[in-house]
Amino acid sequence: MFSPDMLPEALRALLRDGAAAEAAILSTCNRTEIYCAVDLPDSDRPVHWFTDFCGRYTRDLNTHLYVHPDASAVKHVLRVASGLDSLILGEPQVLGQLKDAYQTGVRAGSVGRLLGRLFQHSFRVAKEVRTNTAIGSHPVSVAFAAVRLARQIFGDLGGGTALLVGAGETIELTARHLAEHGLRRMIVANRSLERAQRLAGEYSGYAIGLQDLPKHLYEADIVICSTASPTPILDRAAVEGALRQRRHRPMFILDIAVPRDVDPAVSGLEDVYLYTVDDLHGVIEENLRSRREAALQAEEIIDSQVIHFMQWLESRDTVATIRALRDRADDIQRQVTDDALLRLRQGEAPEQVLRDVTRLLSNKLMHPPSAQLRAAGETRQDLARAARELFSLPAESGRKDSER
Repeated sequence: MFSPDMLPEALRALLRDGAAAEAAILSTCNRTEIYCAVDLPDSDRPVHWFTDFCGRYTRDLNTHLYVHPDASAVKHVLRVASGLDSLILGEPQVLGQLKDAYQTGVRAGSVGRLLGRLFQHSFRVAKEVRTNTAIGSHPVSVAFAAVRLARQIFGDLGGGTALLVGAGETIELTARHLAEHGLRRMIVANRSLERAQRLAGEYSGYAIGLQDLPKHLYEADIVICSTASPTPILDRAAVEGALRQRRHRPMFILDIAVPRDVDPAVSGLEDVYLYTVDDLHGVIEENLRSRREAALQAEEIIDSQVIHFMQWLESRDTVATIRALRDRADDIQRQVTDDALLRLRQGEAPEQVLRDVTRLLSNKLMHPPSAQLRAAGETRQDLARAARELFSLPAESGRKDSER
């Protein structure tokens, strides 16, 4: 929805148009979220701004929109940061994207104290979830499942060679997992040699074009294919030739392309372990079950952390109230003191001035809360209870005695 170069101006427009006091935008391939601090509760100004920005009527977007206010918004951000609101449960990539959204907002001047505190809190909670639950210990991507199968067959991958056919996102993730598990030699084959070279360069591998695939196939202990080819790019004859050159050392071939990159007839060859993406479902489902169990623990952590954040938020209102109360008391004190000093300069008796000024000070301080309590009457007993608690007043024994 928002390209990276659009984000700074969109954030500034949110503030300039009065839709929010603070703002950040998370925009990925499958989600666009606007985090806002608004001056008025239940404000729908960010929604109207978003629909205007998109050039669409609200009713056209209603089925695709969700709005989280207050504590619900805090919980949502914590769940997003912890990977509990992702298409792949527990995936960590969105945390990095959320950090990028925060930094973009900071640079654009749209993130202030409130959102800044919320983002920092979400980062800490995500770390706590990763540390204290197993949600990140059971990867559920096709790429990880592929590497796990390879390890089951070969054990230590350190001395092996992998041939990665394709250069898309899944192949990139597979290359990373292979490197993390000790594989040191990679060949990347792709229709675009430039893309193959870019990926191979990250892992000190080397790149080849698809036309050179048969020449290098014999070098590979592990072959993982994921291209967009409409027809198979590896046939039985090419694999047979590679096996002869390898003197029938086993090959692990994983075809995760749809449609298939490897001719199914290859499965009939000895010394070849051929798997397709369908064979990975069991591994993925097992890990998903483990993640769901960990997610229950993560939800408990998040619920408690939402409470902590809301307590901090409410404490901001308390501090502001205390400051306003002290300011009012100081104003009254200055007024009463000025009047008393004037009377003393005019020669009035100090004792009488002192008695008058203390009575006046007491009346001015007590008049507003007394008036509010009288006006509330029986309809707002909560105010009376709050006043007794605030001023440490004794229980209502006088009233009970008079009613006997």
